[in-house]
Amino acid sequence: MRLKFAVAGLFLSLAVPAFPQAAPSAVQGGLPITFGAAISTFYTDYSRYESGPTVWLDWNFYRGPSLLQGLSIEAEARDLDYDRTGDNANLRETTGGGGPLYHWRHWERIQPYGKFILSFGGIHFSNAPGDNYTHDTRTVYAPGGGGDFRLWRGLSVRGDYEYQFWPDWRNHHTMNPYGFTVGASYDLGRMHAQ
Repeated sequence: MRLKFAVAGLFLSLAVPAFPQAAPSAVQGGLPITFGAAISTFYTDYSRYESGPTVWLDWNFYRGPSLLQGLSIEAEARDLDYDRTGDNANLRETTGGGGPLYHWRHWERIQPYGKFILSFGGIHFSNAPGDNYTHDTRTVYAPGGGGDFRLWRGLSVRGDYEYQFWPDWRNHHTMNPYGFTVGASYDLGRMHAQ
């Protein structure tokens, strides 16, 4: 019986290199990094809208258990300082931080995702004449979600929604800006994938 197992093991080990596929289709080539740039428009919780650039960088987990293959760690920066509407002419919000992002990779071209970003946020604003309190910083919590639509190889269009929590704002009020981001990203890991 042992001889049969040894012969079967020998034939199996000889057959493994003969599989016709050179590499598994789920293996990505290149660096596991996605970078992107976009324009964001947010309602600032000050009765006004602002727009500005957003950039991000994702570190993707392509290998490992299948459950983790949609997971990324995202670093994101946003500067809302343009296209002001409303009454606070000096309002400007900036955030920079990171957190987990999870893509649902069920379809090839469309990949919805959810994220939770923890940021350091700064806000500049106008106050009554004589009041020198015109800048503040906070830790900002921001759940969000969206989707990537792959155009060609690693190039995608991204649409994103984010809802921010700026806690303990004036009189212990939580300020809640929210908005949309539309832009493009490039996945260096998909650059050489078939």
